[in-house]
Amino acid sequence: MLLKSLCSQANILTKKTAVGLARPVSSFTAMQRRLNSTTTTDTDTFRASEIRKTPNDNLKELVPNQELVFGHTFTDNMLMVEWEAKSGWGKPVIKPYGKISLDPSASVLHYSFECFEGMKAYKDKQGRARLFRPDMNTARLRRSSERLTLPSFDTDELTECIKELVRTDLRWIPSERGYSMYIRPTLIGTSEFIGVGPSDRAMLFVICCPVGPYYKTGFKAVSLQATTDRVRAWPGGTGDSKIGGNYAPGILPQINAVKEGYHQNLWLYGENDQLTEVGTMNCFVFLKNEQGETELVTPPLNGLILPGVTRDSILGLAREWNEFKVSEREITMSEIVKAQEEGRLIEMFGTGTACVVSPIRNIGYQGKQIKVPLDPKDPNSQAGPLTRRLNDTLLSIQYGEIEHPWSVLV
Repeated sequence: MLLKSLCSQANILTKKTAVGLARPVSSFTAMQRRLNSTTTTDTDTFRASEIRKTPNDNLKELVPNQELVFGHTFTDNMLMVEWEAKSGWGKPVIKPYGKISLDPSASVLHYSFECFEGMKAYKDKQGRARLFRPDMNTARLRRSSERLTLPSFDTDELTECIKELVRTDLRWIPSERGYSMYIRPTLIGTSEFIGVGPSDRAMLFVICCPVGPYYKTGFKAVSLQATTDRVRAWPGGTGDSKIGGNYAPGILPQINAVKEGYHQNLWLYGENDQLTEVGTMNCFVFLKNEQGETELVTPPLNGLILPGVTRDSILGLAREWNEFKVSEREITMSEIVKAQEEGRLIEMFGTGTACVVSPIRNIGYQGKQIKVPLDPKDPNSQAGPLTRRLNDTLLSIQYGEIEHPWSVLV
């Protein structure tokens, strides 16, 4: 209904004003046509079978694993495919990694028409490349794109395009466990027009970088500052989409948390201070609930948090193990504080593609320090037994040490 309303408004405005609105109206019309269409045409998506490859023949020198800094070194090549409202998707291209050209009026630069994904390629002991649940990443990118009125696409075709890029830059995937190649698909609006309306042009590109552990400290527990004066997301907003506009506003609170001696923010929401996310990660709490049940809790997909791939994987593993109650429900700081005071808080951790699993040791909240247990049997441990078990299991699946349908050979 919102789209129809916007289209109607645009058509009315076009009759009353100068030709300057013609371009956004054309994109409204194109978007409406795609929405109403019941058939798939050749321009509705790009095809992996049509990739044009002009790979880089001036190969860069590989960086030793121990010198890798997350997100600083990029591979030789990139994938790119462009879209126009009138003609649809073009053909995907794999070409040398390099700068992209945008008009100063490009909609991404003015109105944040941008969404992205984060996924990884791993190399198993046989030297084969593997992706971890790529179908979930490409599906989430499409949802984020549609939330921003950017073009849709066939997720399977994007997955196959990414596989071909990974094959092209296979030498950049580190072999050592704990290292991988981070993959960043990004979709931006490139319409050369300053006006608040759907972009009639877009560009999808994928870049890759070899990475080591996300945190320089390695697998070590982090401390959090419970943030109550700012929110990451709100009901009806875009907290459940992976768009660039969700991230820049969180930098200042993170800087302030670091100044106070914490690693990250614990984002709270509402009068009851319900938990949402940990920095850019999903949040999990392992505790004995007031009914005496051992329970693993993570906030529900209510629009306030991102539906993480690692989050979904941990829920799947825990339910498969069937050793304790697994819940997607609201959980508040008062419940955390009470559980900690009564000795019922067992572990807490964050999850995400970059870090996989990140144990939590401490939360600063309302002037108090809430100590989160780690391993009661090992005072030197940086993670509780469940946190470590989940992390090890996921890594074993990602590196092909455990055969699992989540690990997809390239």
